[in-house]
Amino acid sequence: MARAERTRRVVVEAHIALIRAGELKPTGAQIADRAGVSLRSLWGNFNDLETLFAVTGAEVMRRQDAMIAPIDADLPLTERLGAYCRQRAEVLEFIAPFARSSEIRAPFSRQLQRNRVWYLHGVRSEAEKLFARELAGLDDVRRREVVQALGITLTWPTWVSLRDVMRLSIPDATSVMSRMVGALLTSA
Repeated sequence: MARAERTRRVVVEAHIALIRAGELKPTGAQIADRAGVSLRSLWGNFNDLETLFAVTGAEVMRRQDAMIAPIDADLPLTERLGAYCRQRAEVLEFIAPFARSSEIRAPFSRQLQRNRVWYLHGVRSEAEKLFARELAGLDDVRRREVVQALGITLTWPTWVSLRDVMRLSIPDATSVMSRMVGALLTSA
């Protein structure tokens, strides 16, 4: 049992390392080689790619969550907004290789599609808690719209547009994200 757990850990670490190194669609053979295990051992511990994507996704989320420091919800909006957007920028830069990898395989992977939805729900929930004061007076329909807009503004699709399409630096992209979130909250 301990050996199987160790194998699973080294396989997930190898998968993560390959993606971080720029191999956005690593094969089972590449992962097994990097992990120092046989291909048979890899697939003996992970029934298929979907299982590997689920376990790797959970580990990436665990690491991302460890990066997130609580932000005092009683701070003035501008301070909460600045702290939160700086933190989101760090997280988005951390997940960049994994998001790029997911973009390639998600059309063919139900697990990667589930990971995306799970991630979006987490970001929306986080924003709802931190900006509860600003959202408090909204009717249900308006609140739902603003929270959905916050979710899109604070996640990878928007970040990749700012960083890769518009070619903004991290500080500039963070500033634009902060302005978008601020506009959503103050117009609400």
